[in-house]
Amino acid sequence: MAGLLHLQPTALLPPAYLLRRRGVAPGYGGRRRRACRVEAKIREIFMPALSSTMTEGKIVSWTAAEGDRLAKGDPVVVVESDKADMDVETFHDGFLAAVLVPAGESAPVGSAIALLAESEEEIPTAQSQAASFSSSSSAPLPPQETAAHEATPPPPPPQPAAPVAVSAPSPPLPATQGGARVVASPYAKKLAKDLKVDLFAITGSGPGGRIVAKDVEATAAAPKKTTPAPAARPDVPLGSTVPFTTMQGAVSKNMVESLAVPTFRVGYTFTTDALDALYKKIKAKGVTMTALLAKATAMALVHHPVVNSSCRDGKSFTYNSSINIAVAVAIDGGLITPVLPDADKVDIYSLSRKWKELVDKARAKQLQPHEYNSGTFTISNLGMFGVDRFDAILPPGTGAIMAVGASQPTLVGTKDGRIGIKNQMQVNVTADHRIIYGADLAAFLQTLSKIIEDPKDLTF
Repeated sequence: MAGLLHLQPTALLPPAYLLRRRGVAPGYGGRRRRACRVEAKIREIFMPALSSTMTEGKIVSWTAAEGDRLAKGDPVVVVESDKADMDVETFHDGFLAAVLVPAGESAPVGSAIALLAESEEEIPTAQSQAASFSSSSSAPLPPQETAAHEATPPPPPPQPAAPVAVSAPSPPLPATQGGARVVASPYAKKLAKDLKVDLFAITGSGPGGRIVAKDVEATAAAPKKTTPAPAARPDVPLGSTVPFTTMQGAVSKNMVESLAVPTFRVGYTFTTDALDALYKKIKAKGVTMTALLAKATAMALVHHPVVNSSCRDGKSFTYNSSINIAVAVAIDGGLITPVLPDADKVDIYSLSRKWKELVDKARAKQLQPHEYNSGTFTISNLGMFGVDRFDAILPPGTGAIMAVGASQPTLVGTKDGRIGIKNQMQVNVTADHRIIYGADLAAFLQTLSKIIEDPKDLTF
């Protein structure tokens, strides 16, 4: 998908205010009229809800500056939701008259974050109105009150009052915020990954020092300097207290919510010699071990639908119609679970391509809500770090999560009494005990063991 907006845009909500100015107009067509009402449309730009769990959003950067002319569909602001950074577009033509919530600050969903004037002449009116806004007056309006409201004309400013200052264009600013975060458009992040450009080495030319695509392209095209490697970035501000990011806040909320679910754990050891051999054989075709594990798990869940079920209200549970495997991925500043939909029905090669696409989007914070909140069974794999066993916390709204350890050579005894070495992998499954019982997990793990130890069906 070409263009500055790599993600599907999110539309701004309709206007909440319609300010009207009253005055006397000259006669028209020879007829005398007592008054002519001139309408000044000042629209509020609201903090949008970018996911079903989002209650507030953080302004990453404004892509337009106060006074800029905007056309319908133009990107206005980049908002950090609980899982992704998303470009937000405007529904209306007009001028960005006043920014109510600056970059770096948060606002509740539905609250006003900026004012959009219909014409350039109405910008001072909007800026006068913006001066009266406070954090307490930015509460979201009820849905039925999104229609236009009449407001009395603002009183004329006192004579000595200074005019609204218009700041001159500021010089480019570094894209790092305290050395811990890079401010870049989603497309610029993806481009930097594709071109292998370090975003921390770029000075952004966008609003507030935001890195845009042309900055990445210019850096990639510039000749490489043979300078000594810079000192390591201090990623951790030692001795300081750092507030949660929006994503960390969402993870914290989910983890606390998980404590209300009664869970239990069952462990199992798989012999992975055959799976390892298959992986070596088809790895060159782009197949990943994550896709193989997701495919094997989905095939096992076909025979054990209760392990793929979910309970949300504590009074009933749902046998999910699709097997959507969510896989935990660590990203900068948090954790997200991209989803492989219908993993039991998709061939291993397509599944691997889909997984690579999801990981790229996750690390660029470009995942759409349906790409991370539709999982029915979750896998958390720390095997690539050499971890041999661990327990995972059950995500709210799902029935089970499987923690996967590393496959390691292990000394084992054979049935004929001999000693041999086999590659073995340990998994622990955490499940919702309200709907899944020990025998259910044991049967599921036995089925999964057979698939992993004889994986010929994974490539069909």
